[in-house]
Amino acid sequence: MDADAQLESQIARWRGYVSGHRVISPLDVDEMEGHLRDQVEDLSAAGLTSSEAFLVAVGRMGSVDEISREFAREHSDRLWKQLVLVPAGTESASGRHPRELGVVIALAACAGVAVKAGLEWLPEQALVRNASLFVLPFLVAYFAWKRDMPVRAAAALAIPFLLTASALNLFPFVGAGSTEIIAAIHAPILLWLVVGVAYVGGEWRSQRRRMDFVRFTGEWVVYLTLLALGGAVLVGLTLGAFGALGVDVEWFLEQWVVPFAPPGAMIAAAWLVEAKQEVIENIAPVLTRVFTPLTVAMLLALFVASVASRSILGVDRELLILMDLILVLVLGLLLYSISARDPHAPPDVFDTLQVVLVAAALAVDALMLAAMLTRIAEFGFTANKVTALGLNLVLLVNLVGAGWFGVRFLRRRCGFDAVERWQTRYLPVYGVWAAVAVVVIPPLFGFG
Repeated sequence: MDADAQLESQIARWRGYVSGHRVISPLDVDEMEGHLRDQVEDLSAAGLTSSEAFLVAVGRMGSVDEISREFAREHSDRLWKQLVLVPAGTESASGRHPRELGVVIALAACAGVAVKAGLEWLPEQALVRNASLFVLPFLVAYFAWKRDMPVRAAAALAIPFLLTASALNLFPFVGAGSTEIIAAIHAPILLWLVVGVAYVGGEWRSQRRRMDFVRFTGEWVVYLTLLALGGAVLVGLTLGAFGALGVDVEWFLEQWVVPFAPPGAMIAAAWLVEAKQEVIENIAPVLTRVFTPLTVAMLLALFVASVASRSILGVDRELLILMDLILVLVLGLLLYSISARDPHAPPDVFDTLQVVLVAAALAVDALMLAAMLTRIAEFGFTANKVTALGLNLVLLVNLVGAGWFGVRFLRRRCGFDAVERWQTRYLPVYGVWAAVAVVVIPPLFGFG
């Protein structure tokens, strides 16, 4: 490889890494690359080789020292680290970073207070119905603060929460009716996309920023699961230890740990993803490569068992709900796999496995749709059936598009950006469907 080609390769790798950093927009990356190229040109004119000039130029990019340091840890040799890996203590603690932990603790405490107030003042049904309103507003506040969103733009994000709260609490739901459960399930989906708007700092039209949010969602789930498992172990050990001493601490756990720990963990998980992004990004490809083949095997087994049973058209509602949950899990795994993949890498065996995953999910979805249509033809429409049918149709369209672009990518008819673009452009569809489930379906079926 000649010097110019090697330099372009180095700059492309640097740009790809910097572009993945959540707080830097594509326009900022373009400007930074321009500065980088100017410095490389000046250093080359001073007698350095292109590789030496590139290393020194990146080392001088003071505004991205932190990003360059993480890039160096993953990609470079000793010379690179000597040039770029400045000690963390030499960075200026500018901006809000020194205060971020305090903000996170304050927001987690506020979320805990909201949950405790709900437990004290709301009846059980209203508490479950409004669960998403206790924590997600504080996640929005965290990201709006961290992204330095304008006050007016941040305040506008409260509108979806107010409208959702109005629908959930003003609709005359029949006690324990289907539409109340449907609204309670879909409200968090709708509001999570509002969290996404805050996460991307209002840049929702950016494909890259939407994919960043998809990646964040997967990483957040991983961290939240780890915190939940660790918390469960800690609570179990605490109960055992105090029980051995004859001290009753269950009242304390019920009154203070239960209201504050789950919402605190949700806020803390978001902060950990932001603070320790590079650690999870190393784990993400491993997780997707482990669970994708296992999920393919599960879907194929389900499909074969369903066909062999010869009763798929007469399955009960519980099985249909379970199948829908499996398809949602498959979609989450697919999105996480896409977000964790290097978009510049050529097609490989894992990409083929992804297409097989989509094909297996489509086969299962087709069986579920046939079963649902049969039940509707036999028993008529209900709120649950319409909701399940709508969800399956939304998933079907997404999976068809994912399979189409996946095959085209394998055949080198398009780049991986087309696969990403399909998923990021489809995200608002889930928000629209969730809004329909919360606002339209309940009155359509008399709130029963």
